[in-house]
Amino acid sequence: MDEKTFFEYEGVKVTNTRFVVDGQTFAMRNITSVNSLTEPPQRFWGIICLLIGIAATTENAFFGIPVIALSIYFLYKQRAVYHVMLRTSGGETKALTTYQKEYLGKVVAALNDAIVHRG
Repeated sequence: MDEKTFFEYEGVKVTNTRFVVDGQTFAMRNITSVNSLTEPPQRFWGIICLLIGIAATTENAFFGIPVIALSIYFLYKQRAVYHVMLRTSGGETKALTTYQKEYLGKVVAALNDAIVHRG
């Protein structure tokens, strides 16, 4: 049986027999299910620094304003992280991590197609 490729892009390859990501290979026959996981950005410390900056502005604007600006920049730059989760008989594994939701969707769809193709 020939190997059929469902997805290939920048070090990630999904075929009917294997899933290769960053040099690590997972055998498709061992994968029972695939799903995506979204990890929201961690904004706790950015909010704390913003509150400190606001409080400091009442005492010293030269200190408070830059802290506020840096806090807002930090909060703005935070992004969600997306993971491809593989379930095998041995447990669950984070196989791929990315900031790109569309890319993750294509990989998950290709993995599901490969599982269906396997039968």
